[in-house]
Amino acid sequence: MKKFVYETMYILRPDLGEEQTEVAIAKYQNFLRENGADVSETQHRGKRRLAYEIGKYREGIYIQMNYTGPGKVVAALERMMRLGDDTIRYLTIKQDVTPPKPEAVAAEA
Repeated sequence: MKKFVYETMYILRPDLGEEQTEVAIAKYQNFLRENGADVSETQHRGKRRLAYEIGKYREGIYIQMNYTGPGKVVAALERMMRLGDDTIRYLTIKQDVTPPKPEAVAAEA
């Protein structure tokens, strides 16, 4: 099964405490690992004002995860986020990764 590189940016509710935020991040990371994905980087971007109100929230806690895995894991992760109460918005992008050209690698050496 071919693996791709994905980036998921999601917004957590602003009323979550620091401990609850860490629990939510760990929940999504563990879910990805259990389903065959390799989480390469997770960035906690902090609380920011939203461009427009989502539900009743004017702010949100932004989290960015980069990971490699099969395509089916993205659908499962997004379903988990959609059904959960802690995530108010999410977006997943399949990154376009091009392998380096052999000439460029040889020139660097």
